[in-house]
Amino acid sequence: MGAKSSSMVGFASGVAGFLKGLIAFVVMYYFITSLFGLYRVREIRRLPTTLRSFALVIPAHDEEEVIEKTVESLGMLDYPRDRFDIFVIADNCTDRTAERAESAGAIVFRRDDPLRRGKGFALEWMFKQIFSMERKYDAICVFDADNLISRNFLREMNIKLEAGYKAVQGYIDSKNPNDSWVTAACSIAFWTSNRLFQLSRHNMGLSAQFGGTGFCISTDVLEEIGWGATCLTEDLEFSCRLILSGRKIAWAHDAVVYDEKPLTLAQSWRQRKRWMQGFADVATRYTGALLCRAMLKRDLVSFDCAMYVLQPFSVLVVTTIGLASLLQCGFTYDALLRIAESYFLVPVFTRLYAAFQFLFTPLVMVLDKKMGKKMFTFLTFYSVNAALLGWLSGGDGRLHLVAAANALYLLVSVAMLYVFDGESASNTFVWYLLYGVYVLTWVPIIAQGLLNKNDKRWAHTRHTRSISLDEVVRRL
Repeated sequence: MGAKSSSMVGFASGVAGFLKGLIAFVVMYYFITSLFGLYRVREIRRLPTTLRSFALVIPAHDEEEVIEKTVESLGMLDYPRDRFDIFVIADNCTDRTAERAESAGAIVFRRDDPLRRGKGFALEWMFKQIFSMERKYDAICVFDADNLISRNFLREMNIKLEAGYKAVQGYIDSKNPNDSWVTAACSIAFWTSNRLFQLSRHNMGLSAQFGGTGFCISTDVLEEIGWGATCLTEDLEFSCRLILSGRKIAWAHDAVVYDEKPLTLAQSWRQRKRWMQGFADVATRYTGALLCRAMLKRDLVSFDCAMYVLQPFSVLVVTTIGLASLLQCGFTYDALLRIAESYFLVPVFTRLYAAFQFLFTPLVMVLDKKMGKKMFTFLTFYSVNAALLGWLSGGDGRLHLVAAANALYLLVSVAMLYVFDGESASNTFVWYLLYGVYVLTWVPIIAQGLLNKNDKRWAHTRHTRSISLDEVVRRL
C-alpha cells in the first residue's frame, strides 16, 4: 500500500512539474513576443498602381440607434466613391435599422432566418449575395454596426493588398474609453493587444488575427476557401482557416476603427463569456490541425496561432496550479498571511520587477498616445510603493501596517492628482488600477466559456453611443 501511495505521489509530482514547465514556457513565449510590439518597423510604402474596389459589409441586428453614424463615416472615406459600395445586412431586425441605413446611403439587404442567428451566418449569407452580383469587387471589408471608421482606412487596406497580402486587420480603437471604468478597462485591453499581440507578430513576420471588425479579405481568397465561420467567434475561426491554407493576416496599424465598449461589468461579462465559448469551440476543432501543420511544414505561423487559440486554457492551468499551492498550505488565515508576507521579504529587484510589470501597460499606451507622458511619470512615482513595502514590513510580519500605509499612499496619490491635474486625470489613474480587477474577472469568465462551449446561442450586445467620427477624435 505504501509503495502504491508513493508511486501516486511521484506521478502527481511529475505531472505538476510538467505543467509548471509548460506554463513557464507559455509565459516566456508571450512575454518575449510582446517585446516586438514596442517599436514599429519602417515599411516601404509603395504607391498602389491600382485603386481596388471594395464591398463594405455591416451586419446589423436592431441597431437603429447607431447605424446611421456608421454608414455616414464610411461615406466620408478618403477614397474614390465609385470604388466602394456600402452594404448593410438588416439581420432579423424588429426595429428601423434598415430604413435608417438606407437614409444614410447604404444598400440594405434584409435577412430573416430565426434558426441561423448570429454574425457568422449573416456574413456567410451576404458573401454569397456579393459573389453573385454583376459588379465584382477586389476585396470585402467587414465592420460592426456601432463602428466609426478613420477616413484613411481603405487607402491603408489598398496599400497592404498592393504589397501582396490577401487579408488585413485594422487597428481596433475605442469609441467611448471615458464612459466608465469598464469601458476604460476594455479600451486598455484592446490597446495593449494591438501593440503586444497584433503589431508584434506583424514585426516578426507572423500572422495577426482578425478582431471581429475592421478587417479586409481579398474576394478571390474568400471564394476559394469559403467563409464557413459561423461559431460565436467567427473572426477567430476564419483566422485559423486562413492560416491553415498557408496565408497570413497583415496588420494595418494606421487603419483605425472605433468600436463601442460595454458600459457595465455585466455587459462586458456577457460579451467576454460569448468570446470564450467561441474560443473553446475553435480550440477543440482547430488546435490539432494547426499543431500538425506546424510540425510537418515547420510553420511557426501555425504554431503561433495554436498558442493563441490555447491561451484561455493556459490561464486556467496557471490558476489551478496557484489554487493547488494554496490548498497545500491550507486556506487558514495564518497560512494566507504567511504567503502575503513572503512577498515583502523577497529581494528588492523582485519588487522592482513588479513595478516594471505595473508600468508596462502604461508604456504601451504612451507609445500609441493613449496616455500622456505626465500621467506616465505620475504612475512611475506611484509604482515605487512596490519597493517600499518590504522596507515598511521591517521583516517581522507587520502586514497590517503595510496594508494601511499602502491604502493611505493610494488616497494621497488620488487627492494630489485631483488637485494638480483635475478630475479627469484622477479618474484615469483610478480606472487604470481597476484594470487589474477587470483582468482577474477573465478567470471565471474563461471557466464559464469552457463549460458552456457547446451552447451556440448568439446573444445580441446593444449599442447606444450615437456620435460622429469628428466628436470621437476631438474627445480623444
